[in-house]
Amino acid sequence: MAMRRQYRNEGIDEASLTPAPMPLFARWLAEIAAAELPEPNAMVVATASPDGRPSTRTVLLKEYGEDGFVFYTNYESRKGRELTANPAVSLLFPWHAMDRQVIVTGTAERVPPERTAAYFRSRPYGSRIGAWASAQSSVVASREDLEKRYAELAARHPEGSEVPVPPFWGGVCVVPDAVEFWQGRENRLHDRLRYRREGGGWVVERLSP
Repeated sequence: MAMRRQYRNEGIDEASLTPAPMPLFARWLAEIAAAELPEPNAMVVATASPDGRPSTRTVLLKEYGEDGFVFYTNYESRKGRELTANPAVSLLFPWHAMDRQVIVTGTAERVPPERTAAYFRSRPYGSRIGAWASAQSSVVASREDLEKRYAELAARHPEGSEVPVPPFWGGVCVVPDAVEFWQGRENRLHDRLRYRREGGGWVVERLSP
């Protein structure tokens, strides 16, 4: 397929790198957001079953910091079950419009219940009801059944009342052991700079494209 284009971007200069990956990630995310690209916090989450069968899906990054990258999900969904059985996980931020990617590998940990509750309370009312209504990843008979379930829960917890946090729902923090920053360059000589955790700090390695 003739779908090739040349990347003509400034590269990643090692002299501009931060000692740890999160400040650089924050800078790149801010630049993506400033460019007004859609869903700058969208990321692909890759998990695997205990026997190594992979699965991927796109979710939204909700928090990040020195502890890692946080998203929220139904713990009984496919990704939730896989992360419980096999916490090895990878994230991909596909910022194609700026010829950039960030690739994270690490270990998934559930966030404390109080952190989940604080985030859940900040969600729009419809999203809070939706978290209860959907048995994520399970087979549902019809769209009508799903909407009926939502209506029943909305009647039980009308807007303005407190919607409790589902016991099967919460945050996942991906604690990184490596974060790669990828910048497309001319002639496919892309820049790939990988932060790798070593001891109590980070080492930076340039990877061949």
